[in-house]
Order: sequence, then C-alpha cells, then structure tokens
Amino acid sequence: MDHKSESILGEMKREIDHWIAFIHDKNAEKIVKRTSLQVGIHGYALLEYAAGRVDVTDEEPASTLPEGNAGPIGEFLTEEQVREWIVPELASYMRHRLNELPTAVIDYQFTFNGKFRTREGEVNVRILEYVDETKKTYLLEQISTYIADKLTAGKYPSKPLETFFLSRHLLDERLFPNADPGWIISIFDHIQQVNRGNKHLAEHRGNLSAALRNWVEKHWLPRYFDPIGTEWQKEYKKKSDARLENTEQGPIELVLYAAILILKYALSYSRSEGLAYLNYATEMGSALAQRVKQEGSGTFAKEDASYRDERIECTANDVLAEVTIAINQETEESYACALRFLTRLLSLGFPKSYQIKLKSSIKQWLPIKGLAKSSTHRFFANALEYPNLHPLLEMYARAAMETFEWYSDAEGEACCMPGSYAVFGLGLADEAYFPLVEQYMEKVDEEHQSVQNHFTVALAERHGVHAETIPTLVKCMLSSTDSMKVKIKADMEDDRNLKKLFDYVRGLQRDEVEQIIYLIWGGTEKLKKIAAKAEGDRGKWLSELAQTASRG
Repeated sequence: MDHKSESILGEMKREIDHWIAFIHDKNAEKIVKRTSLQVGIHGYALLEYAAGRVDVTDEEPASTLPEGNAGPIGEFLTEEQVREWIVPELASYMRHRLNELPTAVIDYQFTFNGKFRTREGEVNVRILEYVDETKKTYLLEQISTYIADKLTAGKYPSKPLETFFLSRHLLDERLFPNADPGWIISIFDHIQQVNRGNKHLAEHRGNLSAALRNWVEKHWLPRYFDPIGTEWQKEYKKKSDARLENTEQGPIELVLYAAILILKYALSYSRSEGLAYLNYATEMGSALAQRVKQEGSGTFAKEDASYRDERIECTANDVLAEVTIAINQETEESYACALRFLTRLLSLGFPKSYQIKLKSSIKQWLPIKGLAKSSTHRFFANALEYPNLHPLLEMYARAAMETFEWYSDAEGEACCMPGSYAVFGLGLADEAYFPLVEQYMEKVDEEHQSVQNHFTVALAERHGVHAETIPTLVKCMLSSTDSMKVKIKADMEDDRNLKKLFDYVRGLQRDEVEQIIYLIWGGTEKLKKIAAKAEGDRGKWLSELAQTASRG
C-alpha cells in the first residue's frame, strides 16, 4: 500500500481516538444508573472521508465534509482499497478501542458505518456491527421485570425517562425480532393508564410518539416506500412491487397506533405527519386505516360520536379531530343540540385541537377583525344569534378552553384557543360574561396567539371604559401583545377611571403595570410627561400610576 493511503488510514484512526476520548469523558456510570432500562450510552458512530479530510461523529445523519462530485481528481482511495483494506483495518481498530472503554459507555449493541468518497464515487459501508450478548441478556431481563412490576401490576405513575427507553427497546428488532404488535400496543396503553391524571402524562405520550415515529421512518416505510422528499419536507412514494403479506398486517397496527397517538395528543403542527401515516397504511391496502379515516379510532361509543334527528346531523372523528355538523333546519333547538353534542364530546376526551365542518345556509361572523372566516367560527357566530343559547355556549367554552390547544382550521395570526369564538361573542353580548372572559385570558398563550388583541379593542368599543369594565379590560391587556392598538387613553384619564385603574394595578407585578401603561399611554416616560402637565386629582393619579411602574 502506498504512503499516501497509509497516511489516510492513520488519520482515520486518530479521528477514532478523538471520538473515543470525547465519549470517554462523560460520567457514563452515573447516567445509566438513572434507570434499570439503560445499559449503555452510545450505540452508533459514522466515519466520513472526502478530499483528504476525516470526521467521526455519533449523529445520524451527519456530514461536515466538503460537498462536490466524486472523481479521480483530489481523491486518493479507490473503492477496492476501501472495501478490501480500509474497512477491515478500521473494524479491528474500533473493536479494540471499544473493549478498552468502561462498560457503561457503549450500549448492548454498537454500529459503526463508513461514508467514503473514492475515485469511483461514494461508498457507504457497514464497518462494524457489535453486540454484547451478556448486556443484551441482562437488558431483556430488566425489561421483563419492569413490565411485570411497574406496568402489568403497576398502581403508581412511572417516570418519563423509563418510557423513553422502554418504548425504543420494544420497537428494537434486535431485542425483539418477533414481537407481537398487539403486545407492544398493550404495553404502551398500560403506560398511559398508570400515568392517567399525572402531570407527566403528556411527556410519556411524547416519548411513545417519538419512538413510534423513529420506527415508522427507519424500519417500516423503507420496506414499502421510496423517499422522494427532502430532509425538511419528507415525502414517500410506494414502491411499484410493494405488497403486504398476511404476516405483515400486524406491523400496520403499529403504524395506525402511531398515527392516532400523534393526531390525538401531539401539538397541532404534527397533525400532517399523523395523517400521512394513515395515508401510507391505506395505500398498502389496510382496511382498518380507511375505516379509521372515516369513523375515527373507535374510542368513543357510537351514540357519543354521532347524533341525528330531523333538524341536525352531527358526526365526530377523533383521529381527524373533526366534527361535521349539518343544520337541516335553522332553528334555536338545532344549535342547542349541536352545542350539547360538542360539550359532551369534549368532556369525554375528544381532542380539543379540532375543527367544525359546518353545513348551514346561514353565514354569520363575529364583529371582530383578525378572526379566521372558518367553518368553526361560522358555527359559533350563528349560535350566538340566539340569546337563549348563551348559557349553553358558556358551558361549551368552559369545557373547550385549554392552553396550548388550537382550533385546527385557524392558523398564523388567526390562530386561537378552543372556546375563543364563544367567549368573544358572549363577552361582547353581556357584561355578565366578564368572569368567563377573564378565565379565558388566564389560559391564553400570548406567545402563539394574538386574536385577543382584536377582541380587547372590540370589547372596549362595545362596553366602554368605566368602573365595571376596567378590571376585565386590564385582564385582557395583560394577556395581549405589545402590538395591540387600543384607543382608551382619553377615557382612562377621567379622574374616576384613573382612581379605579390605580387601585386595581397596585396588586400587580411591576412588569404588568408597565405593560398596561405601555398599551394605554405608550410607556412610563410618556405617562410621566402627561402627569407633569396635569392638574388636580387627574395629575395626582397619573403621577401615582407612573410611580407604581417605576418602583423596584
């Protein structure tokens, strides 16, 4: 072998040494003691070579090397040299280095891949596949014990970290090559059951979803589909010869379980991924996938998921998070039936990030700019036309309101929390619903929603600024963004209103007082200048208000 090739091999070994030193520095023993379901940390490494440069990383996929077309210029290695000489040398060297590490550093299995740019083109090759059978046997025993003690007979919430590892282990075909998908699903259901009502339930579900996503994209999809998208916009096309055997029907249950978990519990921006999984399963001929798309998961009793009489038809699909409402007779009782249907549905656990598909001859909208002209909005605007239904709308709103949930047919600046249309309409209709408005504002996530700005402006215009409205207006402003333009400065500078405002904000945090002052007067400094020119009680209260915001 020539000197240059020997030099390249030496550089590859030095990069392996650097990577080994990096992972060796970690406190592996302490890390793996957090849970009995972890026996090591690292299970993967990739060596990349191109244009005389070498890099070793444990991130997949990864590339820190120069881009460009492979060819004879600038490349010293041939494909034959890589396969016949480089790979065996690196496999032997990596195995030697792994054996020197503390046992907790490397997982029960370790995969070492290579990506080489040669004179003939790019070569991707498996350099080393390493399995520690002793660790593997021990891990399987720990998994079995954990399932029996913590889940099957479990009475107490489990730890999210345990779910993180267990979900990945059960989907690992090297650990469970012949696992029954139904068995895996039953364990995932047990995890959710023992953690029901626990504050970490969402984290458990997130870990389950992540493990299932990884399995679908790395193991199931590649069997039947070719990737045609990008790393950021993943798309797949069914292989021309892809067919499901009877023995392969089981794994589709896991694909559907993943889709339902994502659609029901993940954040709304993940819905497209869950729907894509359903479509892939349908393409493979899954009748269950088609039924789920049409009818839902089957979680809800038929009488809870549908209602029909001569006035109205309601159908709910929890997987698509859609409720179809067909108004056959435009009457108060039709909308009353629909509201009772929706409220009960939400109380039974229907996804709160949902949308209404309305079939109605009436088209009403709330008198608030910035709201999406969606089917969901139209339903509630129509219902609000009947004053006798306002108590039912309040009941619905209280059942629907949930931080970090959104109506799925309103995006961007029109994004809004479930219950928004009912709350806004009721708040404009009657001051009796101000407590509901305030409860809504306490739940609003102003970092991801701004329609409350427009509602606050409309509320001030409809009810005015006086002693009875100021507390609610303040609540609204505290949940609004700095971009809101509410024109209440002149009304708020009335002596009685200033006194009421000052009495109210004295109990707030300094930054909250500053926000109120900014939205009304444009900032504390501007308020101080106004106060300096004012006389009598007006000057007194303006000055007191400015001082409240200036206190440390």
